Amino acid sequence: MRKLAAAPVFSLGFRPFFLAGAAFAAMAVAIWALWLYGRLPGAQPVGGMLAWHRHEMPFGFAVAIIAGFLLTAVPNWTGRPGLKGWPLIGLLLVWLVARMAWLLPIAPAGLLLVQMPFLPLLAWVLGRDLVAAGKRDNYPILLMITLLAGCQAMTLWGLWADDTGLQRRGVLAALWLVGALMSVIGGRVIPFFIQRGLNRPAPPAANPLPTRVLLVSGLMAALTFALGLNDLPIPWLAALFVLIGSLHLLRLWRWHDRGIWRVPLLWSLYLSYAWLVVAVFAMALWHAGLMPQQSLATHALAVGGIGGLILAMIARVSLGHTGRALRPSKAIVAGFALVLIAGVVRVLLVPLSGLGLGVSALFWCVAFGLFLVGYTSILLRPRV
Repeated sequence: MRKLAAAPVFSLGFRPFFLAGAAFAAMAVAIWALWLYGRLPGAQPVGGMLAWHRHEMPFGFAVAIIAGFLLTAVPNWTGRPGLKGWPLIGLLLVWLVARMAWLLPIAPAGLLLVQMPFLPLLAWVLGRDLVAAGKRDNYPILLMITLLAGCQAMTLWGLWADDTGLQRRGVLAALWLVGALMSVIGGRVIPFFIQRGLNRPAPPAANPLPTRVLLVSGLMAALTFALGLNDLPIPWLAALFVLIGSLHLLRLWRWHDRGIWRVPLLWSLYLSYAWLVVAVFAMALWHAGLMPQQSLATHALAVGGIGGLILAMIARVSLGHTGRALRPSKAIVAGFALVLIAGVVRVLLVPLSGLGLGVSALFWCVAFGLFLVGYTSILLRPRV
């Protein structure tokens, strides 16, 4: 048992959670696609396959990667030791039991009790160190984790009450909260990665106002989903999404450097962040009555934006924090391209052909499968 706790994979949070999250990303989307095409007969999880898919992509996959990243980043920000050994194993088991609970013959109320502890525990672990170190500039991240827990409670309450509208609002609010969190984290690390990756001088300090406005407007966007204001087009809400998209565009313009197109670990992050722009402007078009399906904006955010940013981020962080050169293999570079193409297919091809869902799911699964093939041994072995 001591050997298990001392294993390299449990030495820091990114190792087990990146592995578990990437494996779950490939497995969950494959299961969803097989069911959609009628290739997965048999018993369904509690609440049905749609409820499972809606819940597990933000609260299973995305939350695992967020946990791995923050459990690694917060010790760097605070100078305090990170979670490792048995406490880290325990947190991972809480996440894993929540994933397995969907397969058990339990009532929705029991599912709620099993699912809910992970995010509050994560918030407590992170908050303990942030408060002790007095890192108030990181409190918004703690707030977002807490709000994600509230969105999960809303989603599971909707499942328990058989209220599909409440489920949908909780999931969409969570998805846009994850997008807001990615914009906060991306706003910190992407310009840093570009500066270090291209050996550029440190840029002058930027005006903090646009970043603060982007944070507040991103939280407001998530709130509109939680309140059900996006159930029907509302013209004045288009202005909110235009504001968010314009601030994202300003960031992309400020970050751009021609050198990024020679470095896969940089263009993958940059293009994935650009999907956030696509998603928010698509929502603006939908509210203005100029786009027929809101789900196209949702999946632009989920597949191209969040999926692409996650794959690029975990590839870069895994190399950097295991002491390896920041030179990804050709296979994972292909994975970066595939997940971005999966976003294009999901948004542009699906409205025209039912085959689009299968193609998008296949590219997604192959992309995360390539990460597992190339990085499992890296994450299981000691730092170089």
